[in-house]
Amino acid sequence: MVIHGGYDVLIEGPARVRGVRLALENGAIFEGRGFGAAASSSGEVVFNTAMCGYQEALTDPSYTGQILVMTAPEIGNYGISLEDQEGPSIAVAGLVIRDYSRVRSNYRSSEHLHQWMAEAGIPGLEDLDTRAIVRMLRNDGAMRGVLESDPSISDQDLVARARGVASMSGCNLAAKAGPSEPGVFTEGLGQWAASMSEKASKNQPLVVLALDCGAKRNIYRHLRERGCEVRFIPHDTSAASIREAFKGGTVHGLFVSNGPGDPAAVEATIRTLKEVAGEIPTFGICLGHQLLALAMGATTYKLKFGHRGANQPVRCSMTGQVEITSQNHGFCVDEASLVAAGAEVTHRHLNDGTVAGFRHLERPIFSVQYHPEASPGPHESAYLFDAFIRMMKSRKPLQAIDLGALASEPASPLAPNRA
Repeated sequence: MVIHGGYDVLIEGPARVRGVRLALENGAIFEGRGFGAAASSSGEVVFNTAMCGYQEALTDPSYTGQILVMTAPEIGNYGISLEDQEGPSIAVAGLVIRDYSRVRSNYRSSEHLHQWMAEAGIPGLEDLDTRAIVRMLRNDGAMRGVLESDPSISDQDLVARARGVASMSGCNLAAKAGPSEPGVFTEGLGQWAASMSEKASKNQPLVVLALDCGAKRNIYRHLRERGCEVRFIPHDTSAASIREAFKGGTVHGLFVSNGPGDPAAVEATIRTLKEVAGEIPTFGICLGHQLLALAMGATTYKLKFGHRGANQPVRCSMTGQVEITSQNHGFCVDEASLVAAGAEVTHRHLNDGTVAGFRHLERPIFSVQYHPEASPGPHESAYLFDAFIRMMKSRKPLQAIDLGALASEPASPLAPNRA
């Protein structure tokens, strides 16, 4: 390792040996240089359009079972900061990029992307035309694929392996991504905290039970910053145990987290939500949004290539305000079935008109398809956490006037860096 003018240069970095291949189920083969672990992997191949945030994406449990293609041309240039992880480990099955940066320039980073991935056993592929891959995925839809570094395996065999990978449709990955035992989350936002309009009383924190299907840590940090005690529980926790805690007065709200896979396959969580959602003030994000809709009687469907990136425009129908949002999902809620189930669409994706959020008209339930904790705006979607706090206090359905008022408040400036 050599330091040049504050830049950390990786001298003994990726082997950069050509011959590592990505094979897609449609027969396409892309060849480049390997980095990270010299291993093979398989999964659904998807793309993310964010210009930054590769570490948050790689550790987002919602990417479980997927090979991620980043559209930004250079990745790895600010290294890895362990405190920025969104999950306990790398979640993706593999990473495909245009150029891997052999220099990391960031005072917060502790190691190079290559080293971090190698230690975790996750393969990467660089020095290939990612634009061609993304165009193929946009035209044909997300596809199953295989990453392979062994040159002795033929292209035909790799394509056959790709076609044998399990489809994401019908796949329940919440059990793999979420915890198997209950626990308490204690981290806050720290130096990244901004001012908030709604908080629990200091003398009486609001207790949130989180049905954890693979939650991002920053969601819990936002709840903690607002004075909540966050108790995460396995995704298949029974309705009876949740109802008992709520009736006993020790729990004030239910949160349903993001996570990977097909929402319709997470049957245990749907059964639980059919009983308790709305009986307890309930808020859902991403997969949680889809699971709540299914529990209410709506249906979901698979998007062609999904919404993945930090620049997705969403309009709040309560105010007409447009939010720049971070999203990561491959399934969506059918609007007609949602309205028939007694809900109102509160947010809409402006690129394709799909449902991005809803509230129940008679029960305290609301959810969004995007990630308000990811701060792409940076804080224009944080009011959704404030709305959850307000709903837990009132135990009443969220009113349009409340959501509209919170959404219209000026975004809080980012707290100054105290490092």
